[in-house]
Amino acid sequence: MGMDKKIEKKKWPLKRVIKWSAIGIFVLAVAYGLIFKTGGSVLNVRKERLTISTVVRGPFQEFIPILGNVLPQYYEYLSASLGGSVEKIFFRAGSKVKKGDKILKLSNTNLLMTMVNNEAQINRASNDLRATRLQLERNRLNLKRERAEAEYYLKRIKKDFERNKVLFDEGLISEKVYSDLRDECEYMKKRRQLTIESQEQDLKFSGVQVRQLGASVNQMQKNLELLKEQLENLTIRAPISGHLTSLEAEVGQSVPPGLKIGQIDDMEGFRVRAEIDEHYINRVEVGRKGAFDFDGGNYELIVKQVYPEVKEGKFAVDLEFPGEQAAGIRRGLTLHIRLQLSEMSEAVLLARGGFYQATGGNWVFVVNNSGSFAVKRSIRLGRQNPEYFEVLEGLDPGEKVITSSYENYGNIERLQF
Repeated sequence: MGMDKKIEKKKWPLKRVIKWSAIGIFVLAVAYGLIFKTGGSVLNVRKERLTISTVVRGPFQEFIPILGNVLPQYYEYLSASLGGSVEKIFFRAGSKVKKGDKILKLSNTNLLMTMVNNEAQINRASNDLRATRLQLERNRLNLKRERAEAEYYLKRIKKDFERNKVLFDEGLISEKVYSDLRDECEYMKKRRQLTIESQEQDLKFSGVQVRQLGASVNQMQKNLELLKEQLENLTIRAPISGHLTSLEAEVGQSVPPGLKIGQIDDMEGFRVRAEIDEHYINRVEVGRKGAFDFDGGNYELIVKQVYPEVKEGKFAVDLEFPGEQAAGIRRGLTLHIRLQLSEMSEAVLLARGGFYQATGGNWVFVVNNSGSFAVKRSIRLGRQNPEYFEVLEGLDPGEKVITSSYENYGNIERLQF
């Protein structure tokens, strides 16, 4: 048996190596050219799983969706001007009431006792006033009598003095008699004057007393009227006609002064209160229009009041109906409102989609004319509404754009369908 012959490994000829090396270099060059031509990596995707939207030119209006809560146009709170205990309830929450209807009645023992005491004081003061007036009249009569007596005696003394003066001049009476008559006459004159002054002072003082007592009685009567009015206010009445939407009171409950215990809504009209993200606070102003759909119809609203205070990232606005209100609308309903932030204008539009979360609106994938692939392109977007973006640069009407999510595309430059 002969020995096995060792087989040597054949080496590739030089020409063969050169040939296959050239082929490899060619393939790499082609691949590099394709990559360079498309501007980056390529990803194969299934076209039917994408959302492709056509860029259009059309009317555009910027608006934001907000939620509004229907409130009554006018309402009044029920409050107790005086405290008390709930004695009787005439209407319950949910009832329709007319202006002036009794809603509930309070009782206040302290107020009642104050009024009773006030009435007693008025009676005493009135009696004192009558007695003082009577005494004043008596004094007036007495003073008139004293004055009349003084006048009478003065006249008698004057006559005696005049007769005796003639006799004295004729020397028929002594000087002492004449002097005594003269002194008595002067005395009666002074007495008469003092009587008159005394009368005037007494009458003046009595008049002041009467006026003071009269003023005191009048003031107490006014106070009594106020107390009666306060007692009347213990019966809380409806300030307007409408719907008693709330009443927080029960019989026996103690109600402090000023406490709001209920509300009556005027059912003749409504307004809408909405809260809006603070991002739009400089763009929402009085006069802005809004619209909403309700029960098969479309209705308009207008911003009437903007509340600039921001709470938890939101500010509030009130909207009103400029014309016909929606039939069947009720307090407490939530409305989905489209609030306009601009006027209607022509613009190049791109439908909204999930692409925006990944690109921020800076670029999109644009489909080629044949519809076989899409290439990444830089764009610039402007205003937006819940349906469209306004295209400022990078896209023309008629072009097709992938608007679905770009979440799994990473740094891909080209999508191959």
